[in-house]
Amino acid sequence: MSERQLVAFADTHAWRIPFDTTPGYLAGPGDGRHVTHGLAAAGWARTSDPLSPEIVLTSPDKRYHLDFDPQSSTYAWWRLRAEPADAKPWCAEFGELIPAEILSAFTDALIAPPPVEQPSPFRTLGWAGWVIDAQDSAVSLDGMCHVELRADRINGGTPRWHVEAAEPRPGALGARIWHASFDGHTPAHLVDAFVFALADPAPLQRGMYERTAHHSAVQKPSRPLTRQQVLYAHTTRLDTLYTQARAARRQEQPPTAAAPASPTSTASPLRR
Repeated sequence: MSERQLVAFADTHAWRIPFDTTPGYLAGPGDGRHVTHGLAAAGWARTSDPLSPEIVLTSPDKRYHLDFDPQSSTYAWWRLRAEPADAKPWCAEFGELIPAEILSAFTDALIAPPPVEQPSPFRTLGWAGWVIDAQDSAVSLDGMCHVELRADRINGGTPRWHVEAAEPRPGALGARIWHASFDGHTPAHLVDAFVFALADPAPLQRGMYERTAHHSAVQKPSRPLTRQQVLYAHTTRLDTLYTQARAARRQEQPPTAAAPASPTSTASPLRR
């Protein structure tokens, strides 16, 4: 990350008139740099045309690609494609109005080392108070966000995760606001990180006149941050992701075998 990019981020958010916005999944897209700056801190590089509105970021090992296309003819503006060395390829996609903070929870978890215990997304949603239905779907208390585990006939029946924010409608989903979809080979801890952020009751901050995803989002004035406070919070998160990415790469590298001692060399005596 360059100093100019960090300063531009801070200048965007400092001294604006902020509002705490709930629920988070209706807060609107926010600043996509929460996602792109986080991946850049982990060593991902832009591999698309610098003059194109489409952004493609590629991981250092070239196995992961995040594509942001604001001119997409589909509902998906963000797509992540993965070809891990030790697992089957997988992909995930996200709609235009998904909050950047919720999407970045997914990409941050991709950078961090996976947990020892495989989490359960439905258990996470149950703890957050969402209504669980027969262990294959969950819905928020306002009825406007749904998480489902669906059978995928195209990919051999492997269940896929589908998340959708939609207009409330009795007995069925109304008009879609945004969606997220994870194929059946997406690691469970990544989906869990996503739904944890999805169900987090903490408000997301949006500036005055900034676009929200739905008119029912509740906004309350919050305390403005100085430019230094914005920059400190942002760089602290980026430093954490940088450290996690370096630690993960070290774990993936095979141990280097020690070179055999030369027959003519003499060992130094042990020091006490």
